[in-house]
Amino acid sequence: MGKLLEIVTPLHTSTTRDYPGRMMDSKIECMEIAKCYAIDYWDGDRRYGYGGYKYIPNWWSGVAKKLVENYNLTNDSKVLDVGCGKAFLLWELRSLLPGLEIAGFDVSEHGLDCACQEIRHCLHIGRAQEKYRYPDDYFDLVISINCLHNLNLLELSVALTELERVGEAGYIVVESYRSNVELFNLQCWALTADSFLQPSEWEWLFEKTGYTGDFEFIFFS
Repeated sequence: MGKLLEIVTPLHTSTTRDYPGRMMDSKIECMEIAKCYAIDYWDGDRRYGYGGYKYIPNWWSGVAKKLVENYNLTNDSKVLDVGCGKAFLLWELRSLLPGLEIAGFDVSEHGLDCACQEIRHCLHIGRAQEKYRYPDDYFDLVISINCLHNLNLLELSVALTELERVGEAGYIVVESYRSNVELFNLQCWALTADSFLQPSEWEWLFEKTGYTGDFEFIFFS
């Protein structure tokens, strides 16, 4: 098992959330719409997901810089993003390292269609819980941010095994909780999550699946 990092948390904590308000807003209907991962999830009303997930210059640049530094990425490196969404982070990585080989996949056709035109050829439709098309250890770094908690335990076993297989190094970010308050807030807010695990449970899962990459937990305090 790798290291516990804190790279995405500052972005996560910069947003305010009305937890009871979401739970009381026809949440079952909103969950069903969100889990289609279509236009409503990304760019519809906030009750269905992001409420408009647009490219904001420099929003992901700090995360990209830390990844480059932490994993010694160069123009000769290869990076895969599992559940890349609109691939804004991959775009920031490519902006820092124009020679970087990038790849990403996501279940959302709408998300991929909204990626920056210059990198769309590097992206494809795919599911994190299915065997990846890439050979063993092809990538220098495999990342997955806010995707894996949307899988159930059986699916997570496949996904973590595949992340480990295709990458020399890994970095994933998942939702978690440390208290009843954080569990309540997470269950109120999450629209697409299927796995609600404490840090120790995530770490147990990493060990059982042989995932040796780094990880980060985000909490809803």
